[in-house]
Amino acid sequence: MRKTIIYIIVATVVIGIVVFAVQYFSGNKQDSSNNPQPQRISSETNISSEANSSTPFAQIQNSTESAESKQPAETEISSFSTKILVDDDNRDTNLEITASKINGTIVKNGEEFSFNKVVGNPTEEKGYEKAGAFGANGKKIKTNGGGNCQVSSTLYDAVLKVDGLKVTERHQHEREVGYVELGKDATVAYDYLDFKFKNNTGYDIKLYASVTEEKVEVKIMKITK
Repeated sequence: MRKTIIYIIVATVVIGIVVFAVQYFSGNKQDSSNNPQPQRISSETNISSEANSSTPFAQIQNSTESAESKQPAETEISSFSTKILVDDDNRDTNLEITASKINGTIVKNGEEFSFNKVVGNPTEEKGYEKAGAFGANGKKIKTNGGGNCQVSSTLYDAVLKVDGLKVTERHQHEREVGYVELGKDATVAYDYLDFKFKNNTGYDIKLYASVTEEKVEVKIMKITK
């Protein structure tokens, strides 16, 4: 009888231990499922977040737009064109070179424009070809830069249309040139015959010069700051 009681007590203790162990491990497993591991943040999320929060690109874009908006405005105030009457490739080359040198020139308020200073000496080294021109006593000659007077004359007539552009030096050909009316030309010869004008308009101006197969054209633009 006594042994039976002992067996019962031992069995009860063992059963209690087993039940406790089952409940313990079952509880730990449940806690683990209820508390998931922290989520891993991907590198793509970091990159996206950094791109959205940073502003350098926006600042650069705004800066560019601001710079563009501050560019001076240009308004055409005069233009003049003359027909090309001579079929001469060399002369055409000279016209194009000279026009390109004048094109884009800015004459600030109070400054004086000099054709010879801007264009320079029309030498062979600069690409100029020999073409027809008027020499002393109106004689026709072939010289490097022949045809340049058509560009200077076209510019001269454009300048005459603008109040405040004062011609300070201008020379007339001894013979009629054909591409402008008599007395509306401006002959040039490097180092002794120049075409000059002073900008007294109260604002800066910009010159555009171009040459096509048919004509030479000059435009004068008012620059508004």
